[in-house]
Amino acid sequence: MIEPKAALATTLLASVAFSFPAYAQDHSVRAAGEHHTDVHVKPAPAAQEIVVAGHLPVDFSLLASSTSLQGDELVAQMRGQIGEILARLPGVSATSFAPGASRPVLRGLDGDRIRVLVDGIGSIDASSVSADHAVVFDPLTVDHIDVIHGPAVLLFGGQAIGGAVNAVDKRIPRSVPDGVSATMIGSYGTAADERAVGGAADIALTDRLVAHVDANWRKSNDLRVGGYVNSKPLRDDLLADAAHHREDGETDEAEELERLAGMKGRLPNSWTRSYTLGAGLAFIDDGGDLGLSVQRYDSRYGVPMRPGASHAHAGGEDDHDHDHDHGHDEAAPVSIELVQTRIDMRGAVNIGGFLESLQFRGAYGDYRHVEMEGDAVGTTFSGEGVEFRSDLIQAKRDGWRGRSGVQLVAREMSAIGAEAFVPDNEVTRLGVFTLQSLAFGSGIEAEVAGRYEKANVKAVSASFDRGFDLWSGAVGLSWSPAQRWTFGANYIRGARAPAPEELLSNGLHAATQSFEIGNPDFAKETSDGFEAYVRYESEHAALSITGYSTNFNGFITALPTGDERDGLPVFQYEQMPASFKGFEAMGSFEALQWNGGALTIDASADYTHARLKGGGPVPRIPALRLQGGAEAKMGALHLRGEVEWSDSQKRVAEFEYPVKSFTLVNLSADWHPMGEEGPVTLILAANNLFDVTARRAASFTRDFVPTAGRDIRLTAKLSF
Repeated sequence: MIEPKAALATTLLASVAFSFPAYAQDHSVRAAGEHHTDVHVKPAPAAQEIVVAGHLPVDFSLLASSTSLQGDELVAQMRGQIGEILARLPGVSATSFAPGASRPVLRGLDGDRIRVLVDGIGSIDASSVSADHAVVFDPLTVDHIDVIHGPAVLLFGGQAIGGAVNAVDKRIPRSVPDGVSATMIGSYGTAADERAVGGAADIALTDRLVAHVDANWRKSNDLRVGGYVNSKPLRDDLLADAAHHREDGETDEAEELERLAGMKGRLPNSWTRSYTLGAGLAFIDDGGDLGLSVQRYDSRYGVPMRPGASHAHAGGEDDHDHDHDHGHDEAAPVSIELVQTRIDMRGAVNIGGFLESLQFRGAYGDYRHVEMEGDAVGTTFSGEGVEFRSDLIQAKRDGWRGRSGVQLVAREMSAIGAEAFVPDNEVTRLGVFTLQSLAFGSGIEAEVAGRYEKANVKAVSASFDRGFDLWSGAVGLSWSPAQRWTFGANYIRGARAPAPEELLSNGLHAATQSFEIGNPDFAKETSDGFEAYVRYESEHAALSITGYSTNFNGFITALPTGDERDGLPVFQYEQMPASFKGFEAMGSFEALQWNGGALTIDASADYTHARLKGGGPVPRIPALRLQGGAEAKMGALHLRGEVEWSDSQKRVAEFEYPVKSFTLVNLSADWHPMGEEGPVTLILAANNLFDVTARRAASFTRDFVPTAGRDIRLTAKLSF
């Protein structure tokens, strides 16, 4: 195992050594690699100099099915967890375990098959270990978030067969401002009495040196829901159990079960609070750039419990420390306290010639996650991790461009407590990769990607040490027969090593309220994925339709066995063939235009059908979803209305309840009182206007954790 701190120190020294010669070059060029940057800098006065760091990820989206969330839309969707931020995008759902823990689900896949990244580097937390673990994520410092499919996912890991979510971060500055630039954001949401405030500033120390500081605070009480907390099938089970207790003369137990079945209005023990402090420093020059940042993330959130497992109090965090007496014995409410200290490094050296630049990116994270039972410390998960990548960027020549590199991931995780369901373990991944793109004549472009990764999983206490050789490859082809049309197809051969949780779990996991059992003999998981698409784009209209099919050899998933241990259901990890098929479609057109405004109509749809060959439906697969909206721009005022319909999900795994369909209506208004490019943005949104009870089929806790009821949200942003 490579020591994370030692690996980071070595990385930093090597990066500075590589970069130093470039900084000694002539400083006559004032913008480094501008043709590769997606950062939009406002026009400056003639006397003002702005230096832009030119090492954002190279755009390989031509053959990838990628979507992006940015600008006012990102501000309007800001939530504490990235899963909730992205859940409205086509092909994206969320685990929605609790308001404090939600990861994105892409095309029905989640966990270790999805990489959640910050500038191409993992979040270095335990969010992929279990659905109750939150993603360490600060939306305040994000410029935009990309959801990536296609050959480009092999840049981020062979296990990212489901796709990658990459948040392009601003904590290490990308440009030197003229003096000081700052952003402040505040928001309030009624559904959970959610209050959030944050600010970030970049300060030019010299014409090439810039400092960054940011802080973010968020707090919410228990979530208000539209109707019953528990689903109809779960309520029926509770009432049936209550009837049995009454027959046996156990009146107190019967009344408690009836109370749980009748709960409405508030989701018990769903409060959250978090804060983030960060700082960064960057040197930006024509020869390259080098920057460092540090972040402290501290969060605590309640974990709603399945009725019968824990009878959490119904108050928010404001009354969390007070005693509550409901006249019966209650298990202590479970909450999770999560702390991470993270150090990031990013740099680039502009080379010239065949190789345009060398880019490098690294991060070290110290992570702790404590499962609290009331005020008592339960199980503690802690660990360290380091991730580093270095990419050589080829200059574009006669339609040929490319990117090749090396990536190291090293993580160690330990668990202390009676409910440590996974032994202490270490994971290392060392990978090399390349992505090459070549444009031919007649509108044809081809893309080829390859990756080799050596993965090792080790657990000393379990006498376990296994290595996996993982080969992944992809090829894509696109054709543009006319200026506005593109047709294409991609094939990806993926390989993933089993995660430690899939191999070594054997114990009670209180937060997920289950007993989990892994299998140390699992083989690597391989997959063959195909997708085909058609796209159209003009000045006033856009259309994209993508169909996909992925067949897995040795797909690993946790299935309920129907047994119980310690009163909790047993989930056994199994490995078997599986297939995922589906489509995503989106389109928009400008229906009307007038002086200073326009009316745009848009729609989208997504669907995933997934089955285990010989084992029935794959658990927790999103249902068919249709969305439609209209947006009117009238100068500084933007008005939008949208409807989201999600079909019922009746194709469920054994021992899962079906999920009812639901329809959500959302309205919003964005106002820029000082003009479209002015410093002030005010956003008023009414989400779930008709207070509907909705449950995401992708959620592990959907039967007792519905999504938010009516939420009136006000957001204010000030930039200067």
